[in-house]
Amino acid sequence: MASNKEMKFLLAAVLAPALCLGAIWPENIGAWKRAATTQAALFDRPVWDEYGLKESEAARYENAGANFTVTGYRLQDTTGAMAAFDWQRPAKSTASHLAPLAAETEDGLLVVQGNYLLSFSGHKPEPAELSALFDGLRNVDTTVLPSLPANLPTQDRVANSERYITGPASLGKFIPGIPPSVAAFHYGAEGQMGVFHTQKGDMGLVIFNYPTPQIAMQKEVDFRGIPGGNLVKRSGPLVAVVMAPPDPDAAERLLAQVRYQALVTLDQWVPSHKDNIGNLVINAFILIGILLGFSIVSGVAYGALRAFWRRGNRGEEADALTTLHLGR
Repeated sequence: MASNKEMKFLLAAVLAPALCLGAIWPENIGAWKRAATTQAALFDRPVWDEYGLKESEAARYENAGANFTVTGYRLQDTTGAMAAFDWQRPAKSTASHLAPLAAETEDGLLVVQGNYLLSFSGHKPEPAELSALFDGLRNVDTTVLPSLPANLPTQDRVANSERYITGPASLGKFIPGIPPSVAAFHYGAEGQMGVFHTQKGDMGLVIFNYPTPQIAMQKEVDFRGIPGGNLVKRSGPLVAVVMAPPDPDAAERLLAQVRYQALVTLDQWVPSHKDNIGNLVINAFILIGILLGFSIVSGVAYGALRAFWRRGNRGEEADALTTLHLGR
């Protein structure tokens, strides 16, 4: 027979998943009331883990006989949420004005808020509903998104074909032709992929970002060693690869659009006006002048007040002294 300690441990193991439910979705979204909460179904779990999935939850909401379902994912950071958004976005969705990273279909919405990815099916929330929902999210990360996606050309790009690569799992999922050892994620590399139209067929372009141009130069040689007639270009710390292009001329034109724009910032101390000793001396003299002027004005005002008082009291001598004549 199990002891009390073993029974408590077994009960905790059984109830733990149930206690975790309701961690993302509130009781109400506007007029909609939460009817049920379940664990979210996850496919390709290694990719989710690589993107930094912390928790996920699905729920069903009801209102006046209607209902819709939602699924929420809390990722480690905003980069993971952006990568998951690119991956989970429906191919025929269109951009939504509800958030910077949002896509909608006829009856659904996929939206990113910080490190959260929220998917609505059967209902598109109103802006007020979405704003209230965002305010209720906990542990929201507000890290700035990576700039690498901006380097991906836009001309002839297939809509919603973007994928963000953060490690071997997402690389094997979206670009299996590139070995992880060649991508070298141990350098902190990340990649941005997109598919582009050509007259001879679609082709994929992926841009990897490395910490330094020197590392990128080394990796350029490794990428050129991948068999299959791939085209490779390096620009600064970026290495762009077109895998087995059906139209080499179109691939060359596409690679020509990949240009690294360096952002130069000065990481040094710049003195301000308050740090200039000359300004300090000048301000000290100004203060002395102000105090001197105040003293002069105060003295003149006091003298005028005394003269006025004497004129009004002519019968009495101002500040007369009382003499006692104690010596007589």
